[in-house]
Amino acid sequence: MKHILGVLVENNPGVLYKVAGLFSRRGFNIDSLAVGVTEDPDVSRMTIVVDGDSYIVEQVTKQLNKLVEVIKVSDISNDSVVRELALIKVRANSNVRNEIIQIVNIFRANVVDIAKDSLTIEITGDGEKISALEDMLKDFGIKEVVRTGIIAVERGNKVIKYTNLQEEEE
Repeated sequence: MKHILGVLVENNPGVLYKVAGLFSRRGFNIDSLAVGVTEDPDVSRMTIVVDGDSYIVEQVTKQLNKLVEVIKVSDISNDSVVRELALIKVRANSNVRNEIIQIVNIFRANVVDIAKDSLTIEITGDGEKISALEDMLKDFGIKEVVRTGIIAVERGNKVIKYTNLQEEEE
């Protein structure tokens, strides 16, 4: 089973290397990893997808919490909004361009670049939606695919947030 971990870390050089190294040393595989700065410029958020049972997720969580730069780890697998972004460059001469655009519109994707013999398409959604669009475009000739990996946030009012104790006292 795939588990999604939301991990808050200090926004410092080398933190990603330490987290990835931890997984490597322990023999855990990362299915997806996305990192970006949060609303606090000193804190980054990692969304890590791990394949394994609850024991493996528990071990990963314990190991992550041992790293000094890790602020908070949460398993957000159950009730989350999950998205992925992909850019797909497909062969598209003038004879098939309209057909490709119709397919793109059905998937609520966008054409973000047009060249003489290609289109670049941007699509956001779950992995199955992105894969389905890829399958539809294969016959035209896919030149390149770039996928971000999964990002996720818990539904409703739940947040993974670090509040500095000094801020809380003020």
